[in-house]
Amino acid sequence: MPLPSIDPAEYAPQLATKVSQFQRDFACFDLPEPAVYSSAPLNYRLRAEFRMWHNGERVDYAMFDPAEPKQAVVVEHFAPACESICTAMPRLREALQASAALKSNLFQVNFLATLSGELMITFIYHRRLDESWEAAARELARDLATEMQVQLIGRSHKQKIVVGRDWVLEEFELNGRHLSYQQIEGAFSQPNGGVNRQMLGWACRQAAGLGGDLLELYCGNGNFTIALAPLFDRVLATEVSKSSIQSAHHNLATNGIDNVALVRMSSEEISGALAGLREFNRMKEIDLANYRFSTLFVDPPRSGLDAATLELAGSFDHILYISCNPMTLQENVAALQGTHQITASAVFDQFPYTPHLECGLLLTKR
Repeated sequence: MPLPSIDPAEYAPQLATKVSQFQRDFACFDLPEPAVYSSAPLNYRLRAEFRMWHNGERVDYAMFDPAEPKQAVVVEHFAPACESICTAMPRLREALQASAALKSNLFQVNFLATLSGELMITFIYHRRLDESWEAAARELARDLATEMQVQLIGRSHKQKIVVGRDWVLEEFELNGRHLSYQQIEGAFSQPNGGVNRQMLGWACRQAAGLGGDLLELYCGNGNFTIALAPLFDRVLATEVSKSSIQSAHHNLATNGIDNVALVRMSSEEISGALAGLREFNRMKEIDLANYRFSTLFVDPPRSGLDAATLELAGSFDHILYISCNPMTLQENVAALQGTHQITASAVFDQFPYTPHLECGLLLTKR
């Protein structure tokens, strides 16, 4: 992808343009005035991925413009990245430049940071990693540890070497609670940590007072689950990713949440189970008949909700919907117009200086 143009002076008007477009797109649904949650104008990304560009003996971070996919854009400094990533980038490049074991056939470097100060760096190679690589990686980890808390991972085809651990621990305060999340290498995590906290806060405010039980689809590692669980009697949460389910179990236990049942199922599968169309062995210990669902929480992929899930959603008194794609959200809201109306809305600027906008709606049964 091309480097975004970063000028903090342009941030506020660019966000205003995105918010105005969102309001126009949803005006036909009697959209309430949206709450607007802005990002920090710089150092907001907790994730960054770079191709490594080899030119003779030199190696650099690089990105590519889809319009010119063979032309590397060398990246000296990446202003969107959080401070820990920005600090690590030059130190790491110098270390790579000085070490043939680390530099040889290095294809890509991925950074994952947390608001709480942890950092994980994944190296992806087009060669098999040997003992010399691991020795060099351990020496690098010791050198970096003088300035930062860092985990290193080496990957190649069917090979993974971990120096430290393959996860970071995110921790922050939310509504007087101290929340803790394990984030595993390669699994999804929110890219903009500051805006994520604002999303969690908004979701909690909408859920307060709804009561009853909550059904959550696409729960991931429990990002929203852990924040919302204390506001409901019981929660049934589903996710298809095995690693995310494992992290969610860990995160629930770490945060002392005991009213959540987790099931590894797709949204279509849980929709079929709730409709009585099919029984699943994975749900043999869950008595669906005993749940009194008042609210459905969804944070789906860009494709939005499938037909079966939309049909299921129509039966809930409340639908709390977080979307990364306003276009599919429009389509889903249109499909639910016969049963639900929008009673609260918000926009979350996860991706400053781009056209992308995260948004949230509370839909209430008519």
